[in-house]
Amino acid sequence: MQKSKNLNRRHFLGAAGTLTAGALLANPMQTIAKPASAKTKLALVGTGIRGTSFWGKNIVENYSKETTFVGLCDINHGRLQFALKYMGVNCPVFTDFEQMIRETKPDVVIVTTMDSTHDEFIIKALEMGCDVITEKPMTTDEDKCQAILDAERRTGRKVIVGFNYRYGHQFSKLKELLAKREVGRVTSVDFHWYLNTYHGASYFRRWHGECDKGGSLLVHKSTHHFDLLNWWIDSDPVEVTAYGELEHYGSNNEFRGANCRSCAYTDKCKFYWDIMKDKRAVDLYVNNEKYDGYIRDNCLWRHRIDIYDKMAVQIKYANDVQVSYSLTTYSPFEGWQIAFNGMDGRIDSWEGIPWRADERVNQAQLHAQEMNQNAKENDSAYDEIMVMKNWNPDYELVKVPRIRGGHGGGDVRLQDKIFKDPDMPDPYKHSAGTRDGAMSILIGIAARKSIEEERPVQIAELTDIVPSADRT
Repeated sequence: MQKSKNLNRRHFLGAAGTLTAGALLANPMQTIAKPASAKTKLALVGTGIRGTSFWGKNIVENYSKETTFVGLCDINHGRLQFALKYMGVNCPVFTDFEQMIRETKPDVVIVTTMDSTHDEFIIKALEMGCDVITEKPMTTDEDKCQAILDAERRTGRKVIVGFNYRYGHQFSKLKELLAKREVGRVTSVDFHWYLNTYHGASYFRRWHGECDKGGSLLVHKSTHHFDLLNWWIDSDPVEVTAYGELEHYGSNNEFRGANCRSCAYTDKCKFYWDIMKDKRAVDLYVNNEKYDGYIRDNCLWRHRIDIYDKMAVQIKYANDVQVSYSLTTYSPFEGWQIAFNGMDGRIDSWEGIPWRADERVNQAQLHAQEMNQNAKENDSAYDEIMVMKNWNPDYELVKVPRIRGGHGGGDVRLQDKIFKDPDMPDPYKHSAGTRDGAMSILIGIAARKSIEEERPVQIAELTDIVPSADRT
């Protein structure tokens, strides 16, 4: 095993002129080169929980006829050995990314490393002749974003961003209703997301709690939500104003420890998490701390936490739609609610709002259930979308079959599209490429900049993408 080389992140700003409104809008799934062999050769960089599960074991179990893993890469030798066993693969492992590409010659590289390093591996893979699938967010700041856009144009290779939420049943039905203009032209949107004290707290235990690693939750988490908004509204954002504070986690507590395992305050901390009861977390992280020092059960109150735990964002779109968005990270329940206000009516939908549901849910289990790739539709339960028309006292209740696992059924549909049938019809443009990845993170980056600089931020000042009022 070699120690990984330090990859110098290079920026290629303005190398190919300004991106026009229609640039990079082609279906990225259809433009990835077909492999010469019967199977697409995959290489994975980043063998954490997301890489080894959704982009690892899940692909091996469900797409072995279409794909084969030819290499795994990580800075942590122990996690690499765990990944081989957990994923059920027999391929070379590397701590040197470029060596892996040279020796294994993959068709596609899957990037699931720390968010702040995505750009390094995306750009190097493109330059070495590979297409790329990257976990969201595509990257964490505007300079890195521009460098990825330039590299894709320069090399002619393609990048897919793993926006699984688009493919969820409920979100897809909302897209269908909006595309049919059921309430006329949409003028404004109210979108609010609530992370409960189990799921929300998990981000602050991990490296995501430090802005230089994850870009804040406005980038890491909200990129999902901003991508949905861009996709639903079918226009580009042009201006962002935001507010945010860190007032719950981090230094906002009277006691703290090194991590949960060694903490002297487990009897009084409501957020205590015993990682030793989670066998997979022990095998993947605890047993391999000695290789890179990464602690998975960090203290929620450590002083190094510097991201916001409450956020409010105002977004103006090129087609004059206005959005009010918020993210809360310490809610008693996990869920979201959205309303589309149109010239002829209004569409409302929600998930996980306790007073709207008949059953009581275990908040501690909700996130694990959402990540479950084997969950099936529940014929006896459904999610609701209310369509109300102006001047009509009645409303239409659209029932969407409920599937809580795999991000509302989106995980399977995304990977089917990528690996089984890239050319399948895509009338509602579920497929996401670099322009989609850029526009989602640019809202978060602009929001972060707005909070820091106390001013509205124009999307056009961040990269050379020209916002478009109509992305069709």
